Amino acid sequence: MPLTVAFIGTGRVREKASGMGYAMAYRHAEAYQLIEDIEFVAAADIVEENARAFADTFGFASIYLDYHEMLAAEQPEMVSVCTWPHLHEQIVVACAQAGVKAIHCEKPVADTIGGARRMVQACDETGCKLTFNHQRRYGKPFYLAKQLLDDGVIGELNRVEWGAGNLYDYGSHNFDMANFFNDECDAEWAICQIDYRTEDLYFGAHCENQALALFKYTNGAFGMVATGPGSDTLGCHHRIVGTEGAIEIGTEAEGASMLRYWSLNTVGWQEVDVEGESCHGPDFIERCMADVVECYREGRECQMNGHNALNATEQIFACWESARRRARVEIPADIEDNPLVAMIESGDLKPGREDRS
Repeated sequence: MPLTVAFIGTGRVREKASGMGYAMAYRHAEAYQLIEDIEFVAAADIVEENARAFADTFGFASIYLDYHEMLAAEQPEMVSVCTWPHLHEQIVVACAQAGVKAIHCEKPVADTIGGARRMVQACDETGCKLTFNHQRRYGKPFYLAKQLLDDGVIGELNRVEWGAGNLYDYGSHNFDMANFFNDECDAEWAICQIDYRTEDLYFGAHCENQALALFKYTNGAFGMVATGPGSDTLGCHHRIVGTEGAIEIGTEAEGASMLRYWSLNTVGWQEVDVEGESCHGPDFIERCMADVVECYREGRECQMNGHNALNATEQIFACWESARRRARVEIPADIEDNPLVAMIESGDLKPGREDRS
């Protein structure tokens, strides 16, 4: 029997993808099409023309304006959730309670840390396999770097460093990758300062303009993060620092390889062939979706699982909570909300508006 798949939140294909939309449902569907025995059964979107265009593109008929009606009528085995993050919690919980067996959801996980925890809990309670689209784990620059680390090329892990535009939207990938390099170890604490002077919304969610953060893992390794202005001072996408060397991914130095390392046993930087891949692709999502489906069919835990995604999400919100408290925060933090939003609502932060149209 084919695996029946439905989509919630189709969006529309834009001339220029941005923080207002990437039409990720199309990316999911294109990746599913490469997998054997997949049947698309329905799509739900609050904009009928978007749902119809999506259905026509991928050759199925059933569309809905209400995803609850779709779940009841179609009873899909798997659902892709591609809405903005403030809707993730209610949709994922509804899917799990409706008997959906597998859910693949876009990142970031949720707009509050309490919501993220409830999503994972609901799926644990119903046996639904919840995964998130942190697809960089499937890119050669990243998994080959992990292989170098596991092989002991740079000794024992000491620190993971990264720079990005923000902690939440793009940073969701980077926290996840740092955890991947550190064998999914939990973080112990985080300390962070942020600046938010100009409103910056990604998929309706606030993201700070600039942050500096340090966090410690329970195994003694550290993470160092810079976002916004100054994030490029790191000079690469990720740096993995060991007791006997370092690995760099996405090095910005002119002529440098996408993946390189040095160690006490080498002379200078050693370049690693990643066969033309960058930090963004190609084929990361396709590999991710293939693994998600294969793990579900074989009853194996996928590295995209909800608990791994929640681990990264706890670190994001702990950073914002540290800024709110002006103090170091233990992880998991004893909060349920979104500290950045709370600081805006209280007037502690007063970002000016910008036009994102």
